[in-house]
Amino acid sequence: MAKSNWKDFRRAFQFSLFFIGILYLTFAVDVLLRSKGSGLSGFGILPRTPYGLIGIVFSPLLHANLAHLVANSVPLLVVLTLLFWDRKYHPGTTLTIIWLISGLGTWLIGRNESNGQPIIHIGASSLIYGIVAYLIASAFWMQRWRSALIALLVLVLYGGIFFGVLPQNGTISWEGHLAGMIAGIWCASRLHS
Repeated sequence: MAKSNWKDFRRAFQFSLFFIGILYLTFAVDVLLRSKGSGLSGFGILPRTPYGLIGIVFSPLLHANLAHLVANSVPLLVVLTLLFWDRKYHPGTTLTIIWLISGLGTWLIGRNESNGQPIIHIGASSLIYGIVAYLIASAFWMQRWRSALIALLVLVLYGGIFFGVLPQNGTISWEGHLAGMIAGIWCASRLHS
């Protein structure tokens, strides 16, 4: 790996670790607040409600429990590092677009109640789905060997996650996954076509 590529990779990895650190810090604050009778999950996306709009900004930072956070941490660390490693991906713009559009999509199509209980959508998986879809889709428009290799790597590592966009019952927000995937593909087409 060339010296500048190594430096770019290290910088991308450090940013990704910092971002994951923010998720763990947010989780620690949430656990502390829950022990005092409240928590941060109310800042998630409650679909099609005015209050739920705040979740577009905050929901990727929030996780239901430690298992949820750990399950999102490793894939997010990998795909964020790949995204921020190559400036041709416009990483800051791409992450912002995926964050906002996946949140808005979840707010529009998400289930908002089950058995009379509100469903609040939280977690970074919409970002993971969005970045995975972006990295794969952008290879078609960028037509570079490096983006093709990254797309292939991401497809091999995380291609199976696309089953998560299929409608299902339970607590997993397939709507957030679908909205993230759509956001990633749309972002790739807008930035690279």
